[in-house]
Amino acid sequence: MVYFVQQTLIFCIPLMIVALAGVFAERSGIINIALEGIMVFGAFIGVLFVRLFLKAGFPPENGQLLLIMVIIITMIFGGLFSLLLAYASINLKADQTIGGTALNLLAPALVLFLILIISKQNVLFIDSKYSSADLFMLFQEDFGLGTKLQNPLGTIGNILFNKVYLTTVYAIVIYIVLSVILYKTKFGLHLRSCGEHPQAADSLGINVYKMRYIGTVISGCLAAFGGFIYALTAAGCSSNGDVAGLGFLALAVMIFGNWKPVQIALAALLFGALKCISVGYPYIDFNNDGVYALSKLGISSHVYRILPYVITLIVLAFTSKKSRAPKAEGQPYDKGKR
Repeated sequence: MVYFVQQTLIFCIPLMIVALAGVFAERSGIINIALEGIMVFGAFIGVLFVRLFLKAGFPPENGQLLLIMVIIITMIFGGLFSLLLAYASINLKADQTIGGTALNLLAPALVLFLILIISKQNVLFIDSKYSSADLFMLFQEDFGLGTKLQNPLGTIGNILFNKVYLTTVYAIVIYIVLSVILYKTKFGLHLRSCGEHPQAADSLGINVYKMRYIGTVISGCLAAFGGFIYALTAAGCSSNGDVAGLGFLALAVMIFGNWKPVQIALAALLFGALKCISVGYPYIDFNNDGVYALSKLGISSHVYRILPYVITLIVLAFTSKKSRAPKAEGQPYDKGKR
């Protein structure tokens, strides 16, 4: 059960962060379906810079400092990459869906091309000497709770304090802070007004173009961070131009969560659990009795692999009608329109 919950968090956290990335863009009025492509790009940038810092002699025992530095760099590059979508959508008034699709096609091709140049193979690893557990994972003794084999807090302690990725802690903090900023501050109100009624926002002196740029760039920063989280955890500190469709799943999480942080977090837990089952079903022992129930059902592995996407379609079919998207999302802003 501990394994199941921890593996669920591995998929839940990037889904949650990338879904919030979509919220920032769409609340400003820009449809960002390029989340998948930005995740791919962010995964590559993050792994590349961890690799470069380690090769340059950065002390691996300072994993927390290394991770913070690389997260900042990854988010900067993600924001810069998202400017392509922002410029096409805001300045050129191009179709935002086509612009996002173009980035989704560009990112994997660009990343694979760069990986081939750098490593002469199709996968980029940080370093054969290290894994994410060595560099970016905390064990319960790091919290002053004894050794890995003796947990005074029982099962809950194992889940919360043993084998916890630093990215999980940072992502939850960032998620809470940005959610508060978006829904409880003047800046957040201005941003959301640009996605609901940009003409009214403009009449009050809000620069709609500026706010949409900011929303899209924040979206790019968060999506790149989500891609880096995936690369460090689920992908084993590697980048190969693929994030297993998590960017598209994050869009479903955003819609299912109705563009609201608490509901998005709960939806991310659900989809994270489904993704965990699809990947780790042979190792899930719910009762801790040595019986791997899912693997003994005799169901084909392909069924488990398609399960998250089938459930996504079913959930969206029943909930999309009740979802309320920002009214002006996807509509290029025209000052002369009233």
